[in-house]
Amino acid sequence: MNSTDSSCPPPQKQQDSVPKILDAQLPPEKISHLYDTLAPIYDIWGKLTESRAIHKALELAAIQDGETILEVAVGTGLVFSNLVEKNPHGKNIGIDLSPGMLAKAKARLQDKSLNNYTLIEASATELPVKDFSVDLLMNTYMLDLIPFTEMEKVLKEFNRVLKVGGRLVLVNMTHGRSFFSKFYELLFRISPSLMGGCRPISISSDIHNLGFKLKHVEYLEQLFFPSEIILAIKDQHVC
Repeated sequence: MNSTDSSCPPPQKQQDSVPKILDAQLPPEKISHLYDTLAPIYDIWGKLTESRAIHKALELAAIQDGETILEVAVGTGLVFSNLVEKNPHGKNIGIDLSPGMLAKAKARLQDKSLNNYTLIEASATELPVKDFSVDLLMNTYMLDLIPFTEMEKVLKEFNRVLKVGGRLVLVNMTHGRSFFSKFYELLFRISPSLMGGCRPISISSDIHNLGFKLKHVEYLEQLFFPSEIILAIKDQHVC
């Protein structure tokens, strides 16, 4: 559950740690409905544009059986099923805002006869997870949906639930470096729904302001779709 460390001072207004370039356009309720609609076909998009970045993220996660693993925004369960398979004696928690995506994830896990997991419908801004309880937090292609006004709050939630020394693995749509990779940003500008609400972001240079030490950052394109892959370690608690 979401709890506040008594040693933390009252929140004060401060300059945002995440730079604002192109902000999100879809409210949470529309995102949830949109991804309920996309759930049956989302894996096709993921295979074409995201699978290489996901594979690299799972490598960086360096899962050790017996850990407590949290995936925020499980989607159809493609990543989460891999986490559960590699952590049979640990605790695996998956969270998503979309009931349709959670249903798809549950079906995938049942098809693989996996049962060592918990799936929860919840928001990334208020994780139903105890402080300092998670060894590994995975989050793929979600922060690029979040408004900048909420992004720092989400990253602080990630910091709250991770143990000191815990690993944070992020994958996001980022700014394209090749000519054709900029096409996806153009689609977002025309209609955010065409991109599932995703727009390019880059947080690797700012994540250290939120209690994390950056260990690895990598840019990757697949079908010209640009992704930023990040491994960071929680080195301090941030209120």
